[in-house]
Amino acid sequence: MAEKEVPLTAVKVEALVVMKIIKHGSQSFPTTATGSIVGMDDNGILEITNSFPFPVVEMPQDSHFDNIPPNPAAAAPRAKSNVAYQAEMIRMLREVNVDANNVGWYTSANMGNFVNMNVIENQFFYQKEMNEKTAFLVHDVSRSAQGSLSLRAFRLSPKFMTAFKEHKFTTEELQKSNLRYQDIFVELPIEIHNSHLITSFLHQLQCPKVSAPTELPPSLAALESGPFVKDTILDPNYDNLSLSIDPYLEKNCDLLLESIETHHTETNNYQYYQRSLAREQAKITAWQTKRKAENASRATLKQPPLPEDEWQRLFKLPQEPSRLETMLNSRQVEQYSRQVDSFVSATTSKMFAVKGNLMPGELAK
Repeated sequence: MAEKEVPLTAVKVEALVVMKIIKHGSQSFPTTATGSIVGMDDNGILEITNSFPFPVVEMPQDSHFDNIPPNPAAAAPRAKSNVAYQAEMIRMLREVNVDANNVGWYTSANMGNFVNMNVIENQFFYQKEMNEKTAFLVHDVSRSAQGSLSLRAFRLSPKFMTAFKEHKFTTEELQKSNLRYQDIFVELPIEIHNSHLITSFLHQLQCPKVSAPTELPPSLAALESGPFVKDTILDPNYDNLSLSIDPYLEKNCDLLLESIETHHTETNNYQYYQRSLAREQAKITAWQTKRKAENASRATLKQPPLPEDEWQRLFKLPQEPSRLETMLNSRQVEQYSRQVDSFVSATTSKMFAVKGNLMPGELAK
């Protein structure tokens, strides 16, 4: 009896793979960096043990949709030459007894703008052609530069895979399948795994020993120039104590406004299609009414009726635009909104913490 296939529930990434992805993304910034990840599936947990970057090659436009701007770096995972390069790399890894199962790919992002057609095309290619149990990692270089690692894992949902395969993104089809923009991706939790040797090394790192009580520093500058700042391997980071509004938040708000404007443009295009369709349907209705009246008069004169289906040749209904771009843009707006919310919440908590120093008279009341 065949074993029941277990769906993917989590992703476990080796720390060395994380460092490789961070290095590749930082070196390629602000352009997109892509690469392949290899590993194995262990009872629903996707273990990623190695990675290697893709060479950037020029490739012809082979997308399902014609309105995608060419981006060789972002489209590298599905390029034919890179598929052969990936197979050769995996063969070499197998020769040195390294996990050589293709489990997906990774990409870098800037300000969380990874929801685009290239990502959809790449992951659709992997889940359809390579291996169904694949995922892609997204490393946000800009967010990681703020002091917190941004590494996320995604897959395309089965519902979206079916719709994308059949190119069914009209309003009627979306209503039938109940496909929403929240159903495009399935996010998987990520766990970073260290070997026992690395864990032992981290526990053996020296920490500063305080021999005598020290006075509280009067300012942030005095804290940064204190005696314990450079005495340890793991230098403390005091950037989180800064109260200034980071440019990351300002740039994120600008990108959010751009996405909202794009959403309005898509909405106006769809409304224009609806108006054009209504005008054509009104013309067809008027023509059918006139033809029925002519046939009625010809019937009284015992003449053969005229065909009533000629409107299909005389009138051409406008084609409904694909709703996929609108769905992707809505998902991107949600991504930007969550980033702004998480960043503002951290800043707000710091502002409340120092409220007494900023407004001393407020607390006295």
